Amino acid sequence: MIRAFVGVRLDPEVTGKISEAQLQLRSKLPGVRWVARENLHFTIKFLGSVAEEKIGPIMEALEQPVRAVQRFSVAARGIGVFPGVNRPRVLWVGLQGEALAGLVSGVERALEPLGFARERRAFQPHLTIGRWRNPGNSSAGLGREIESRKEREFGASWVEE
Repeated sequence: MIRAFVGVRLDPEVTGKISEAQLQLRSKLPGVRWVARENLHFTIKFLGSVAEEKIGPIMEALEQPVRAVQRFSVAARGIGVFPGVNRPRVLWVGLQGEALAGLVSGVERALEPLGFARERRAFQPHLTIGRWRNPGNSSAGLGREIESRKEREFGASWVEE
């Protein structure tokens, strides 16, 4: 079994700026497990544990919806938390791109016949940069740190594959 997802990597310059922000936050947000720079990506669809023999059919199903989307830009901007500052679980960088919703919708439609249920929650484009080891244990200054970085610009990346 393989832990699988459909994802997109951002430009190295953008991930470098995000990595710098992680470094600045390390001492201020104890208890966060940080995503390594080489693993920074945004997930279009999480598939979970998938048998290796299903990877080929998944790749085939994704060809059409991915090809249908023209090259587009994604801007990485702002830092936030899910579900909120009082009980944080995920620390994220926000993403903005006009074609994101269409890509997500196409991937969802393509994978549904293969047994992957559509996501029930609305798509909130983000890139996870850290997870709390003990969800709900936030530092006293978390709200202040998030507020001071909610408009931070990390740059834009072209999505081509």
